[in-house]
Amino acid sequence: MSDERKILRKRHEKSISVLIVDDHEIVREGLRTMLSRYDDIAVIGEAATMKDAIAESFRLKPDVVLMDVRLFGGSGVDACRAIRDSCPAIRVLFLSSYEDDEAVLAAVVGGASGYVLKYINAEGLLLAIRTVARGQSILDPAITQTILTRMRLQKEQASEPQRTTLSAQQQRVLALLAEGKTNKEIGSSLELSDKTVKNYIRFIFQKMHVTRRGQAAAQFIRDSTLGKRSADQRKDL
Repeated sequence: MSDERKILRKRHEKSISVLIVDDHEIVREGLRTMLSRYDDIAVIGEAATMKDAIAESFRLKPDVVLMDVRLFGGSGVDACRAIRDSCPAIRVLFLSSYEDDEAVLAAVVGGASGYVLKYINAEGLLLAIRTVARGQSILDPAITQTILTRMRLQKEQASEPQRTTLSAQQQRVLALLAEGKTNKEIGSSLELSDKTVKNYIRFIFQKMHVTRRGQAAAQFIRDSTLGKRSADQRKDL
């Protein structure tokens, strides 16, 4: 083996091996050209489809898979999940133009170590690759706050008591009951017989697991307040 090949092999062994996955050839070529400028990065393969991304990951065992969310034949998130399930040592870094929180959350849940946007500069991408190669995680600053807010709201919603599901008519009866209306007044407002109102209230009590009008009214007011607060928080995002 020549001295030059020995040097190249030694350099490759010390590099972070990267598999580039994108459904646009010009993007793959641009990334390969850019990353080739750095001694500690070695691009060892490319793929354009979900199927090839999984197959090449299994075959080449790269340190990092640099992948887009949208691919031919499927999603990058599905590919990420398959790669991580079979080869947990491989780190997946998403490089995408999609910055909506649904895409980012899906990627993180799918096992990705990082998610950065395509308008990132070369130094930022290099930092992201090195970060995930060390076993750490990274999110683009432009989407970090959005994700944190989304996760906080999900946590708050999960901690809220489960709300009772009532039909539209049952909700109308309950609303009038919470206002202190009698059965006769409820029936008059909704054009229902007294017997029908009693049946509605009995069904409402059963669904809400209460036995008294005051309990039903208190739960209705609480659920209405929580619903309004969640709606207001979503408007503020």
